[in-house]
Amino acid sequence: MFWTRLFSGIVMVVVALATMWLGGPYLAGILLLISLAGYRELTKAQKVNTAEKGFNGLEIAGLAGVVLYYAAMYIWQDTTIMLMCIVLVFMAEMFLYVALFPRYHARQVVAAVFSFLYAPVMLSFMYMTRAGRLGIYLVWLILISSWGCDTCAYCVGKLIGRKKIFPILSPHKSLEGCIGGVAGSALLGGLYAYFVIEPVVPDEKVLWVIVFICAVGALMSMVGDLAASAIKRNYEIKDYGKILPGHGGIMDRFDSVIVTAPMIYFLSVLMLHAAR
Repeated sequence: MFWTRLFSGIVMVVVALATMWLGGPYLAGILLLISLAGYRELTKAQKVNTAEKGFNGLEIAGLAGVVLYYAAMYIWQDTTIMLMCIVLVFMAEMFLYVALFPRYHARQVVAAVFSFLYAPVMLSFMYMTRAGRLGIYLVWLILISSWGCDTCAYCVGKLIGRKKIFPILSPHKSLEGCIGGVAGSALLGGLYAYFVIEPVVPDEKVLWVIVFICAVGALMSMVGDLAASAIKRNYEIKDYGKILPGHGGIMDRFDSVIVTAPMIYFLSVLMLHAAR
């Protein structure tokens, strides 16, 4: 299991680094695949489809919506069109709910829409960050804030973690580990800003802006991790899937990235524009 997890993790990191560096169709394509898998895992976990196999109408509408949304994002890069796609998915789910009543329960419809917003839409902000101003540099803040926070929190928690703050939801998480995760991400972000970003934009002092963005991103990454765990607790499942050997499903591995991506995007747009 250890070697399987290690090899799978290395492949995942290499693919993530390569696609984030290349951007464009490579990043959009891999995010589309991850989003489709994440959407499927969420709908299965929340029992949108009560059958053992196959897809029901709600899931098909959602999966088609994911493809449409990413096509709109890549081809037009227009937020109005992307917002229209989100509304269309919602309306399609509502139409199926009404037209086929009482085949679907309201909670299935809500779960289908929630799954679409949670994984596909939130993950798309990674592409939008990469496509924006300084995107080739700023997109790495998503990993610094999520995977960096996770690593730092784990190390600090193992060394000095004492006070358990989520004993039911996540028994191994400690207050000291959470603080270490945020502080570690902020430090990594500061070093990255000093050695990589500031030399590229010498007229803009962005170091402390990046430190703040990474700290907030780290906080949100922990929220994403805990939210994904809470869903598993609610539905009494161990993992979302088995698509990543040794790691579980897409939602098990990308839970923190999903929530961090839009936070990094919005903070980068707002704060770096103000710092110019």
